[in-house]
Amino acid sequence: EPKTKYDRQLRIWGDQGQAALEKASICLLNCGPTGTEALKNLVLGGIGSVTVVDDSKVEPSDLGNNFLLDEGCLGHSRAKSICSFLQELNDAVKAKYVEESVATMIDTNPSFFSEFTVVIATQLPESSLLKLDGICGSANIVLVAARSYGLTGLVRVSIKEHCVIESKPDHFLDDLRLHNPWTELKQFAKSIDICDKDAVVHKHTPYIVILVRLAEKWADAHDGQLPSTRQEKREFKDLIRAHMLNVDEDNYKEAVESSYKVSLTPGISNEIRQIIDDSSSEVNFSSSDFWVLVSALKEFITNEGNGELPLEGTIPDMTSLTEYYVSLQKIYQAKAESDCLAMEHRVKSILKRIGRDPESISRAYIKTFCKNTRKLKVCRYRSMEEEFSSPALSEVQKYFADEDSCYAMNFYVLLRAVDRLAASYSRLPGIFDRLKAAAVSVLSDMGLKGASLSEDLVTEVCRFAGAEIHPVAAFIGGVASQEVIKLVTKQFVPLNGTFIFNGIDLKSQVLAL
Repeated sequence: EPKTKYDRQLRIWGDQGQAALEKASICLLNCGPTGTEALKNLVLGGIGSVTVVDDSKVEPSDLGNNFLLDEGCLGHSRAKSICSFLQELNDAVKAKYVEESVATMIDTNPSFFSEFTVVIATQLPESSLLKLDGICGSANIVLVAARSYGLTGLVRVSIKEHCVIESKPDHFLDDLRLHNPWTELKQFAKSIDICDKDAVVHKHTPYIVILVRLAEKWADAHDGQLPSTRQEKREFKDLIRAHMLNVDEDNYKEAVESSYKVSLTPGISNEIRQIIDDSSSEVNFSSSDFWVLVSALKEFITNEGNGELPLEGTIPDMTSLTEYYVSLQKIYQAKAESDCLAMEHRVKSILKRIGRDPESISRAYIKTFCKNTRKLKVCRYRSMEEEFSSPALSEVQKYFADEDSCYAMNFYVLLRAVDRLAASYSRLPGIFDRLKAAAVSVLSDMGLKGASLSEDLVTEVCRFAGAEIHPVAAFIGGVASQEVIKLVTKQFVPLNGTFIFNGIDLKSQVLAL
């Protein structure tokens, strides 16, 4: 039973996220330890299907760093052996393999990649990665590049645009609208006497009601203005405390702690403003569902929303009589439902206007969007060709100047230098001077003539000799699979830059170049 099998992860990304995973088709290029670790995590998570492209045979060295292979696999197809073991981990996942050179596949059969949701490219040299990025970019396929090299590694996501509705930030304020309560909430607050001398009722009046009533009282005494300065906010807290009958009233303590919510600026954040003002919100027949909803949101804010976003409709736990709390829940839910209905009408109107089926966007999707309008994210990525040929020089200089980022930037340059040297000499670097010269060449191309690298790191990268050490490969593969899950479920915010792992100091950094 899937719900039992995937119980823990369903609590994180829900039925919609799991359904997206089960529909996804993943292509893995090269099934060394890094790729195998990434795929193992996805197979255990219930990804729909996987295709492994690798023409290698299992060698003794594979047994030391790839836990899905054993001695019985020696001399056999590595891709076939990996697929066999992956099916044992989760027989619900369809796994197949292609015994062909990855470089040949990229050069001769680019259309092969168009059938996949995500392509995970592991241990690819820069030349092949650039070609693949162009292929995936043209077909609008998500590319995740991952590489482990000795005690370092990187992960890089490449896609033109990725829109996230359920970004699920770690910390976010409840959407209570205490700074701008609507009619029904005001009426409910007025129906409760916050000066009631009944001790039980007084200490179980929800803090939402207390704040709505006292904010109105404050506004009446201050020309309709809510507390804004530090002094006014302090005085407003004193006003709340003055209504306490006893020092042990938790609801009034909650009101004092949440009093700042009354002073929140009405309207929408700058980040959401940028999204609704984006040129993509001017929709047409080929626009994605996300941008159709953003277009509807823009209309809603101007009309039914009176400058506000749709209400989320949930309230936090608080000290309250049960009947008061249930009534508040219903009021918030009713407002959220009303806002969602207005959004639904606008979405259908827009779909009809651009020549699409008015029912083509489900109500469930619209409802999810309305619950998350304050948390929308739009991630746009530069192509790898753009990053390599014209990096953001100011960012590069900032990273080199920063003590925490400097090592990550050094590894980034050195990994590119490894590829450049390998292309020239058909071998991995083992000589300090050659690698350093290649690194200087990379720095020069990035516009950093005269910049220096840590000679200790140059020595270390020479010493790594291209080894895929299992702990590092497992970590990099884990990060890559995590990003794939974000991209497939369209939940949480994926990396927007190149993730560099420094296994020497056990630090990591995302470089936005």
